[in-house]
Amino acid sequence: MIPYGKQEITEEDIQSVVEVLRSDFLTQGPKVPEFESAISRYCEVSFACAVNSATSALHIACLALDLGEGDWVWTSPNTFVASANCALYCGASIDFVDIDEKSYNLCAEKLAKKLKYHRKNSLPLPKVVIPVHFAGQSCDMDKIAQLSKEYGFHIIEDASHAIGGRYNEHRIGSCQFSNITVFSFHPVKLMTTAEGGILTTNDETLLKKMQLLRSHGITRDKALLCKDDAASWYYEQQILGYNYRMSDLHAALGISQLNRLDKSVARRNEIAKYFNSSFSDLGITLPAVYDNVYSAFHLYVIQVETEQRSARFEKLKELGLGVNLHYIPVHTQPYFRQLGFDVGDFPAAEEYSAKAITLPLFHSMSESQAQKVVEVVREVFG
Repeated sequence: MIPYGKQEITEEDIQSVVEVLRSDFLTQGPKVPEFESAISRYCEVSFACAVNSATSALHIACLALDLGEGDWVWTSPNTFVASANCALYCGASIDFVDIDEKSYNLCAEKLAKKLKYHRKNSLPLPKVVIPVHFAGQSCDMDKIAQLSKEYGFHIIEDASHAIGGRYNEHRIGSCQFSNITVFSFHPVKLMTTAEGGILTTNDETLLKKMQLLRSHGITRDKALLCKDDAASWYYEQQILGYNYRMSDLHAALGISQLNRLDKSVARRNEIAKYFNSSFSDLGITLPAVYDNVYSAFHLYVIQVETEQRSARFEKLKELGLGVNLHYIPVHTQPYFRQLGFDVGDFPAAEEYSAKAITLPLFHSMSESQAQKVVEVVREVFG
């Protein structure tokens, strides 16, 4: 079975973790700030804050922007549930904006129409919008950033799929169009720390808030302490925080993986190009990338006719491809239907989901594995 995604662990990765195991620090040592500095340089951004998962990152990003009861977050229905749950963790309310039929991302034009309608009808406007860079392709961040200035909302980029990608020649994570960007380092992602996430920002005030939030709300930073003559052992809990820290073991793996990220993303793009050329005559919808975007190609998603999808999905699995579905629209999940959402609310996302199949694509995929994917897909759809 060829999985839809798979981590690559090299001998260099293993040695980087072993070195930490043999050092004096397993957590809260030098590797986490080293990893944060490496990510900052790579993303061409001022600051980074490493945490134990992208879900934790989304949560404290919302808290750092003072999201709370009475506030609203708008995001894409075509995402993992964490992109919406982070608002609910803060006591805020959630709503969605339907997707663009080409990129499957939150549609900037539909966002503009929804904002205009809400303002005209005195309906709640979002405090935070979370565009999700689905499958590695950036949303139309220029347009979304323009709307944020007009309507006064903050932006958190959920770039869990997209480290290594670019938009308008800017690295995703540079925060040229947002307050905060969030990345995931789960094993199926573009690089891994086993489990982990990171936030990037150009705002030092947000950085300080996120650093407090990830570590119980506790600080030893003399510049932040309420006590003027604090001794070296003194610390303060200043806010209610969480234990969302990343360990040095995870950070060491991340540093090693980051060294080959560009090569890994380039390989994913090569495989995607090979698939596109191999499937062009099959009558299925292939991934489309906008001209101003360099996709990280975390996922390779095709669309087939709805009535064919289930049978073809199972046949692909039977023939050895670990296909998957990304995603069942969040608003159709039972929990969110209890919040008042229903099937039919966001038709573009629902139509996409009814036709989508995620094929295997990962940067360590061998030529023979890629050829097998092509042979099986052609057998099933040819």
